[in-house]
Amino acid sequence: MCSKKGFLHLIIPRDRFELLRGADTLTTYQFGTQVAKHHFCRTCGIHSYYIPRSDPDKVDVNVRCLDGIDVRKLDVKGFDGQNWEDSMKGRVPWR
Repeated sequence: MCSKKGFLHLIIPRDRFELLRGADTLTTYQFGTQVAKHHFCRTCGIHSYYIPRSDPDKVDVNVRCLDGIDVRKLDVKGFDGQNWEDSMKGRVPWR
């Protein structure tokens, strides 16, 4: 799903995350275990950030939603999210 919607993950500790504006325009989606909390814009539907099920003490920010970031200049580390469970057993870039 992330590759289809273009989500570029930046996973950080919760204490390093601050939502500066727009909280009133977000809605939250939960499913399954209810641990993950996916935050979407009510207006355009962009998936801006979420609390991951695998790391609920972190925030996963969609870098493409940050103003002033040239994603072509980032050092992106690959992760096989399509095979999530197996990939989590290996080298995980944000841990």
